[in-house]
Amino acid sequence: MAGLNIRPDGALDILSLGALVHRIDPGVIPFRKATECHIHVSGGEFNVAANLADAFNLNAGVVSAMVDYPIGELVTERVRAMGVKPFYKRFKHNGVNGPNIAAVYSDRGHGVRAPVVFYNRANEAASLLKPGDVDWNGIFAGGVRWFHSGGIFAALSEGTGELIIEGMKAAHKAGAVTSFDLNFREKLWNVWGGQQKAVEVIGRIVEHVDVLVGNEEDLQKGIGIAGQDVQVKGGWRSCAAPAACFDHSDVTLAALVFIVDCRW
Repeated sequence: MAGLNIRPDGALDILSLGALVHRIDPGVIPFRKATECHIHVSGGEFNVAANLADAFNLNAGVVSAMVDYPIGELVTERVRAMGVKPFYKRFKHNGVNGPNIAAVYSDRGHGVRAPVVFYNRANEAASLLKPGDVDWNGIFAGGVRWFHSGGIFAALSEGTGELIIEGMKAAHKAGAVTSFDLNFREKLWNVWGGQQKAVEVIGRIVEHVDVLVGNEEDLQKGIGIAGQDVQVKGGWRSCAAPAACFDHSDVTLAALVFIVDCRW
């Protein structure tokens, strides 16, 4: 990519920092009628590493929280199956209320019925992560080409945003390119401060970011760019403001036709 100094080698091509979740999916059946569900392991930041490992055979890693209980074992197995190297801060489950791997409930919708997404992120282990929990020197010692995180992880707690900043600084010190997907989630931010807090936290994070990714809403709500400053150009939305702060800003426009048909 022109303008970015990407190191030619390293033990990891991509390292993501974020929460791992298990998603409960009844398919096109609404939850009130569902009798069975599939379980998928995902995470806004983890998905980047997982897909680069799976589709392009890149060496990928993820920094996250892990809980020693059966759901944690399920998540661990799926991370391993995707070919992603884990770096975990481990927590013990107390057998009653956690800490937990977050659950995301999402049916796919059908026809005129829209998809439904809601969370149970109570006492989420990933939200307990904070600066000092990760051995960045040890992780970056073998070389990391690209470091990535995102707005979902930033929204979990005060500590997660600070940990992202700590990771970004360590990544730059080690010569890695840094990226951040704004991925604004209003529900998550509303739990502890709302949009004003989001703008404050994300504003501090993006000071350390080389590549910023987001859509129009992300720019407006995540970093406080006024709506009239965002324009449509040939189907892509662009904004002059990010260009002044980042080496690269990629802003997308998505049209959701159906839950499995999203046109960018």
